[in-house]
Amino acid sequence: MGNGDQALGLRLIGNYFNLILEDAMLPKIITFYNEGVRLLDKDSPVLEALIAIEQRGVTLLACKTCLDFYMISDKMGAGIAGTMMDIITLQANAVKVINL
Repeated sequence: MGNGDQALGLRLIGNYFNLILEDAMLPKIITFYNEGVRLLDKDSPVLEALIAIEQRGVTLLACKTCLDFYMISDKMGAGIAGTMMDIITLQANAVKVINL
């Protein structure tokens, strides 16, 4: 989440995911790219929250190029792989885009 200390970023994003689970207004889609795709890894410390978010109907879309780059395509514990074009199309059609 943002740039800076990795441990702090992980703490912040974990807190974010837990708080949006408590909110009645969940996002429709959360996209993951660059190192963010590691959050969907089976060994991710925030995987439990992401599975719960996905079970509540939120699409978790990971950049396939990024998954391949980090060699974790076969280690996803949640979400689906998509192309950068998928992400661009979703952002273009969205009413609001939030970048973390």
